[in-house]
Amino acid sequence: MARLFEKTRLGTLELRNRLVMAPMCMYSCPEQDGRVKDFHVIHYGARALGGVGLVICEATAVNPEGRISPEDAGLWNDDQIEPYSRVVDAIHAGGAKAGIQLAHAGKKSRGTPHPSAPSPIPFSDDYPAPKEMKARDIDQVVHDFQKAASRAVKAGFDILEIHGAHGYLINSFLSPLTNQRHDEYGKDRMLILDQIFAAIREVIPSTTPIILRISASDWAEDGNTPESLARDLSRGVLERHGISGLHVSSGGVVMAPITPYPGYQVGMAHTMGSQLNTKIIAGGMIDCPDLAESIVHEGRADFVFLGRALLRDPNWPLRAANRLNADIDWPRQYLRGKFSP
Repeated sequence: MARLFEKTRLGTLELRNRLVMAPMCMYSCPEQDGRVKDFHVIHYGARALGGVGLVICEATAVNPEGRISPEDAGLWNDDQIEPYSRVVDAIHAGGAKAGIQLAHAGKKSRGTPHPSAPSPIPFSDDYPAPKEMKARDIDQVVHDFQKAASRAVKAGFDILEIHGAHGYLINSFLSPLTNQRHDEYGKDRMLILDQIFAAIREVIPSTTPIILRISASDWAEDGNTPESLARDLSRGVLERHGISGLHVSSGGVVMAPITPYPGYQVGMAHTMGSQLNTKIIAGGMIDCPDLAESIVHEGRADFVFLGRALLRDPNWPLRAANRLNADIDWPRQYLRGKFSP
């Protein structure tokens, strides 16, 4: 059996394989509503039927001001729980586990004319200068993450992902390029993450895994690198709160040139994994089953995430299993279409 299709664990969860659907914004919720719709049930359910082990739903805002766009999903009120529970049911019916990414866009929010950030540094000339957050603003955001996490568990999600990547709010606190504060949040750039994890742990079952999406590199001078970020994370923030894994991406905190290629972030993920005692989810433009298999077979990561490949082909895992000669279970309704041995 190909290692990619082995059953394995992520925290307390048993997953049917090592393939993870990365969160990708669908921009398909009505403005000011934030509730997922039938589209999301079909979209995520199809990828579960297609064979991934874990489906992580798109960046879901913890408050209206934290949306990346006005059409983003949200979990800032109780009316948004039931629609997401339908998505969870569809994912489970397809045989996968359900995750959700909780997020705040910070300085990159298009959901408000007055975005906020640790320091008043705009992402680019196309974005307004954000207001610098006061301590009470940070306290409110921590509370909003806590309430959204509670709602996510009520909706039935198996695992929570905290979005600390791509230049959004948490990432802006973590990076020296965008956190130029002189208070406790500037002296300890991990502090807000520590507080968010602690707040969430207070309201969710102890068995619910939490993972962190992280930008391993800022791709800019004096910014975070995989080595520096691993060193900061190794000081206890992951262990204190029982964080089950790192979902490793890169970039987005400042405008910086990136030349992507298949697997371009895997080396960063492996560097971080070699210094931290946690499971690693790696990827970046992965479309070739042989490359995905080599990443886990060679121990460069524990899981492989797929993004655009699953937009092109919801059944990518079924095709990959055939390519790798892995005899996996198919949805019984589709057995007539299963590849011949």
